[in-house]
Amino acid sequence: MRFSLRRRAASIRRSDWHPAPAQVPEDERVYAIGDIHGRLDLLQMLVAAVEEEQRGLPPLRPTVVFLGDYVDRGPESRGVIDFLLEQPLPDFARVYLRGNHEDWFESFRSDMSVGPSWLYCGGVETLASYGLRATPGEDDPMRLRALQADLATSLPASHRAFLRELELYREIGGYLFVHAGIRPGVPLAEQAIDDFYWIRDAFLRSNADHGHVVVHGHTIANEAQVCPNRIGIDTGAFATNVLTCLVLEADRYRLIQTA
Repeated sequence: MRFSLRRRAASIRRSDWHPAPAQVPEDERVYAIGDIHGRLDLLQMLVAAVEEEQRGLPPLRPTVVFLGDYVDRGPESRGVIDFLLEQPLPDFARVYLRGNHEDWFESFRSDMSVGPSWLYCGGVETLASYGLRATPGEDDPMRLRALQADLATSLPASHRAFLRELELYREIGGYLFVHAGIRPGVPLAEQAIDDFYWIRDAFLRSNADHGHVVVHGHTIANEAQVCPNRIGIDTGAFATNVLTCLVLEADRYRLIQTA
């Protein structure tokens, strides 16, 4: 699915604290950032707001979790990875999760068959950020092979390492952080990797206790979705200008968002 991109000036808004459905360790404050999709401008603004937020709160050990989908759709996928490689928020523990768009991006490097779908769903914009031109839905085998070869030359080694080292999930206190969600009723160790990247309905419609409250992105909603068993924070930043950060402290939460 392709979306129109509406770029306009953004600002920062902060919600009040609310009771959360789980807890993080008492000495830790966790910031989770939703799907970025090439919006370097919003990411830089949100990171600056997180730094300001942390300075103004009681001193706790800070952790930032990026929920994946750094690339595709927005105009600056390369810039987003470059920025993350600079290790923003240097005083924070940093967790970088893998999203379905990173998986798509990586898959195209070795599997030409994923090219048409990936290009249609944001790969064109990612390639453009590396100086390569393609068209949505491109399916000519010779052209796809040429794009693979050009990408192999254009993709820096540091970016390949970044993509290779992304984590599937992270557990912190009563929360599980993962890109898309999990399969209800399946132990974490037995989950299919594709579900971490892609699952939607079976997870989103479930009222099951997953053993953790799952913090995820992947599925766009107009507002953050705070439920007893999950918190969704993909607010469609590439098209809406709203990039969301969930702040978790003890048994409460608040939101920091570009607006």
